Amino acid sequence: MLNNSQQKKSRKKVIIFLDTDKHASPFDILIAVDLFPEAQIISYSNVTLDDAKRIIQDAIFPRGPSGAKHTKIFIGGQDVEKAQGILKIVKESMFPPFELSVIIDPRGAYTTASAVVAQTLKLFNEKGFGDFKGKNATVLAGTGPVGQVAARLYAMEGGKVVLTSRKAERAMAVADKINQERGTLQVCGVQAATQQEIGESIKDADVILAAGAAGIQLLPLDVLRDHGKQCKVVGDINAVPPLGIEGLKATHKDKEFLPGKFGIGALAIGPLKIQIESELFKRAVESPKGILDYKNAYEIAKSITKQPSNTET
Repeated sequence: MLNNSQQKKSRKKVIIFLDTDKHASPFDILIAVDLFPEAQIISYSNVTLDDAKRIIQDAIFPRGPSGAKHTKIFIGGQDVEKAQGILKIVKESMFPPFELSVIIDPRGAYTTASAVVAQTLKLFNEKGFGDFKGKNATVLAGTGPVGQVAARLYAMEGGKVVLTSRKAERAMAVADKINQERGTLQVCGVQAATQQEIGESIKDADVILAAGAAGIQLLPLDVLRDHGKQCKVVGDINAVPPLGIEGLKATHKDKEFLPGKFGIGALAIGPLKIQIESELFKRAVESPKGILDYKNAYEIAKSITKQPSNTET
C-alpha cells in the first residue's frame, strides 16, 4: 500500500470532459491530449443538469483534497445555456477543500469570439483608427454562441453594438440580456432578414463581424459597398463556402480586400483560437482551483495579440 508521500508523487492529471452534445467533441479532447499526453482523459456526452452534480461529486471525493487539485473539468457542447447551467451546478457542488479547476468553452464559442474580437480590434488600432471606445460594431447572426460573446466583448471595449438575427424578437432578447448583465444600453438587437435590413444594420459600423453558421452568406458584397461606407475592419468565422462575407476569403489576414476595408478570415482566426484554448488548459492544470471562462479567454487573446488591457468590466 502506498503511503501519503508516495500517493502525492503518483497523482495523475485527470481531465474530465462534460459535453452537452450526443458525442463529446474530439476537437477539445485532442488539444488536451497533445498538451498533456500523460494525463487521463474521461469524457461524458449528453450531460444534463441532473448528471452534472453526481459526476462532480464522484470526481472530487475519491482522490481526497490533495488529489482534487489534479482533477480538471472542461464543459463544452453546442447548447450554451445548458453548458452555463452545468457550470452553475459544478460551482454549487464544490466546497473547500474539494475544489477543482474548471474551463467552460461551449462549442469553442468563448475562445473563437475572443480570438476574432482581439484580432479585429488589433487591426483597427494598427491601421490608425484608435481604440474602440465610442465606436460601433455590428455582429451579424449575433444570437448564436460566438455572436453573443463577441457582442459582450465589443461592449466591454466601450463600443456600441448592433446585434442581428433573422427574427427581431430573438435579437432584442439577447441584446436585453447582455445590457442587463452589464448595466448599460450598449447593445441593440435588430432584425436583418433582407438585404435592406442588413444594409441598415451596418450603416454606422466601424467593425463588422459575421458570426453565423458554416456555409451561410450573411453580407453580400454590394450591400457592404453600398451601406458599409464607415466600416474599416471586418471579420468572418465561417470557413465553409459560401463564406459569411462575400469577397472576404477564409485565408485573408489583415487584407485590404476593398478600398479602406481590411479583413480577417476564419482560417486566420483558427490558429489564435487554438492558442487561447491551449493556454486555458495550461492555466487549469497549473492552478488547484478556479473557473476559466470567456473573460479569461479574452484576456489571453489580448495578451497574445499584445493589445493594452483597457477593457471595462
